[in-house]
Amino acid sequence: MRFFREPPAHDLTYSDVFLMPQHSEVGSRLAVDLTVDDPTGLRTPIVAANMTSVTGPRLAAALARRGGLGVLPQDGSAQQLLDDIAAVKAASPVFDPLVLVGAGHTVAEARALVADVPGALLTVVDADGQPERSIPAAALRGALPGSVVGDLLAPGVPAIDADDVTDPRAAFDLIEAAGVEAVAVRRHGRIIGSLSARSAVRATIYAPAVDAHGRLRVAAAVGVTGDPAARAAALVEAGVDVLVVDTAHGHQDQAVAAVHAIAARKLGVPIVAGNVVTAEGVRDLVDAGADVVKVGVGPGAMCTTRMMTAVGRPQFSAVLETAAAARELGARVWADGGVRYPRDVALALAAGASAVMIGSWFAGTLEAPGTLEVDEQGRWYSSSWGMASTKAVEQRFARLDGFERARKRLFAEGISSSRILLDPERPSLDDLLDMITSGLRSSMTYAGASTLPAFHERAVVGTQSAAGYEEGKALPVSW
Repeated sequence: MRFFREPPAHDLTYSDVFLMPQHSEVGSRLAVDLTVDDPTGLRTPIVAANMTSVTGPRLAAALARRGGLGVLPQDGSAQQLLDDIAAVKAASPVFDPLVLVGAGHTVAEARALVADVPGALLTVVDADGQPERSIPAAALRGALPGSVVGDLLAPGVPAIDADDVTDPRAAFDLIEAAGVEAVAVRRHGRIIGSLSARSAVRATIYAPAVDAHGRLRVAAAVGVTGDPAARAAALVEAGVDVLVVDTAHGHQDQAVAAVHAIAARKLGVPIVAGNVVTAEGVRDLVDAGADVVKVGVGPGAMCTTRMMTAVGRPQFSAVLETAAAARELGARVWADGGVRYPRDVALALAAGASAVMIGSWFAGTLEAPGTLEVDEQGRWYSSSWGMASTKAVEQRFARLDGFERARKRLFAEGISSSRILLDPERPSLDDLLDMITSGLRSSMTYAGASTLPAFHERAVVGTQSAAGYEEGKALPVSW
């Protein structure tokens, strides 16, 4: 990457910069390859942050099916984390996951599991918990909240045999022939998944991120206190493909020691560590054994670190400096936080990041953990909170006694609860990924780059005023 003119002396964030169009021989967005040039095995440069309001097994599996990676958070019990890893590994790389509901569940309970959007299905289970029939989520429309799902008169959707799904185009043709938006998928007579027409189309564009056994890839976070090496070994034994050594201040002795201890185990999986914002921080973590360094202090939507402590750095400059330092050492960086639009993802990758971590943006999706709720205006929303907030502290230290939890709460930072509205046009993770990757692919064609390394090499960046940034926004109203 190079600047169009001399770079300013002050640090820059994403809204301060823009990409200049270059001569291009890349004729189509579909000619662009989004494979990541780091050892984590990503086919799409998007990582879901290890926030409890963002990444659970459902979102991690959905993202891996589209080539990205979900990082399961370290909060909660060890058994829950192992169960979540197993759930991702058991998920299909091809079919949409089942949203299960009992016949005795109320319509209100079912609505909390799935939104009424095209292609969404509910699968009703029998008394033994086995999938019995799949119905459109639209069947809940107009039903009384207190009525039970088993009393709905909605007919089940057609089913196709898994063995007939030889490729995405064949699947699309089967769904179209059935005259529906989605179908159930059976194997040996049992419902094992579902598939929508849009999912079939997406499977021709995205490649799943899978391990050597064809299972979806998943990452998990490890803290720096206690015995992080032992926890890391247990996670790898459970099937984790990437370890993320995570702490707010990654350039400290405790974090460096944790990375060194984990690397010494030679567990055979990439180690990601952070967070830092300087070249020196990158060098210390890479010297300790990190393959990838997470970059970003304070840019996240739920983070109040900069306002509380004045600590941090504008994210574009942080990524630019640290990515250059990492590449000199044979390592890479992930840009963690601060993206609000697809343009920001493109700028982070142009600056040298191999992937971009997204948090709160993904909290407002159907796949995010937690319960979907409806506000006073009838809009679907979910909740998000910062990982240093009081709410997160309560979850992380639930096993401590009341006095120790009270001490931890005194130093909490970040927003404990924020409503994240689901975009009615893009309610799912897939919908957001379509928007993000479409913008990224276009950015790469403007730069004349067909791969991410070429994008970093060819990108030309200019600086702009706040008015220049505003000029680039679409008008929300007519003339």
